[in-house]
Amino acid sequence: MQELGVQDTLGILSQPWVRPARTSAGLGWQGLYLSTQAERPYRNAFDGARSHLLILHLDGPVTVRRGRRGLTDTRRVPPGGLFLHPADTALDVELSDRLHTVHVYLSEESLQQALGESDRTVRLTEEFGVTDPLLEQTVLALDSVVRDRQPGSRTYADQLALTIAAQLAWRHSDRHRAPAATARPAGLTDRQFTVVRELMDARLSDPLPLEELAAAVGLSVSQFARAFKARTGQPPHRYLMRLRVEQAARLLRTSTLPIAQIAAGCGFSHQEHLTRVLRAQLGSTPAELRQRG
Repeated sequence: MQELGVQDTLGILSQPWVRPARTSAGLGWQGLYLSTQAERPYRNAFDGARSHLLILHLDGPVTVRRGRRGLTDTRRVPPGGLFLHPADTALDVELSDRLHTVHVYLSEESLQQALGESDRTVRLTEEFGVTDPLLEQTVLALDSVVRDRQPGSRTYADQLALTIAAQLAWRHSDRHRAPAATARPAGLTDRQFTVVRELMDARLSDPLPLEELAAAVGLSVSQFARAFKARTGQPPHRYLMRLRVEQAARLLRTSTLPIAQIAAGCGFSHQEHLTRVLRAQLGSTPAELRQRG
């Protein structure tokens, strides 16, 4: 999959009444594009885009009207409310007041991959004014990744994107039902886990997309995420962060390398980032760990 950009959206983000504060452009995210912005009242019609659209309202309530080739439905959307629009579908929309939003554009391939091994394709439903606490918190977490722009957060961003795609596929599509009860997913084999662990160890200082980890063991991203958690009890991004923390702590205790160099070598964007993570996870600062030896 290629990195999505403004050209893959409905065209809303290129309108003069939209003022983006930050976007995921340049982060290399495949199959997903995020933009956070302020919007002024407007009314317009857009042709369908090749990506699905999820909008999270950050404030409000605000009145929104929508339809296809005409405004046919009106809702009062509260803060935390969602606006969902499927790919390849025309949209007429009217916003009644100023609003701050987070837009998430998701490729068709990402949506279908979220179903794992299912042989059925799904179509995103047209909704607005609905709430979904899981989607809301996941979109906000993804926005924080864009705001901080930390190179080592790529695996975490991929996990958040997978969560968004899965929730849309299972709860906001024409499937519209909870997954049937299934057996506990099989974990990675010893060989697969060894391959993944060696790749993580070798790439501690680099962004490490879930797609690359999954490809190393011949699995799709969704299959890999489930199998990895079944094996370790943790999602990949959390396990990788643990490895980075352990390596940083080891180097602080046993080497005389500058703290900033250790931070960069273990995948942290800067020394302050390392300090925040160590304080949160170990209750110590880099200087304190170094003094203990």
